[in-house]
Amino acid sequence: MSTFKALLISAFGLLSLTLTANASAEPYSKAMTNFKQAAESQAFFNTAYGYAIFPTVGKGGFGIGAAYGEGRVYRGGQLTGESTLTQVSIGFQIGGQAYSEIIFFKNAEAYNAFTSGSFEFSAQASAVALNAGASAQVGTTGNSANAGQSGGNQSTKAAYVNGMAIFTSAKGGLMYEAAIAGQSFSFKPK
Repeated sequence: MSTFKALLISAFGLLSLTLTANASAEPYSKAMTNFKQAAESQAFFNTAYGYAIFPTVGKGGFGIGAAYGEGRVYRGGQLTGESTLTQVSIGFQIGGQAYSEIIFFKNAEAYNAFTSGSFEFSAQASAVALNAGASAQVGTTGNSANAGQSGGNQSTKAAYVNGMAIFTSAKGGLMYEAAIAGQSFSFKPK
């Protein structure tokens, strides 16, 4: 029982850390640098209409789970507003983790859908993508994930799904999950 208690404390500690971690610009620039250096996501910076970046998303659960992160939204490299990511999941899950997430928008239509005020993915690919050599793409009506061996001969092909592509990068923690989850986003213009 003490192991479960420790996992719960860790999970909710990550969530509370997330609430205070994004106050300065440093977490954003560090997350941006990490995504620009990853082979799977770097090309998207040159072709995307815009993107939303969440430097730290804290996720934890024990039966019922939650995730939260604060982010910024960019169009043409210019900051256009702030966003929050929330997620509630139900199913078998235990533990906690922290990760960074970036969502690329292929065109104005995808950007406008995301920044409409309240956007929600119908499903979320739960891959911790870049650290494991995997990529995940999520769109408003579907998702997919591909994995390759980091440094191996297999390569990961990322593509837009419904005008959006998501990449995540693990920061720490351990979580086992077989849950039904969806991410919701709010947007506040600058």
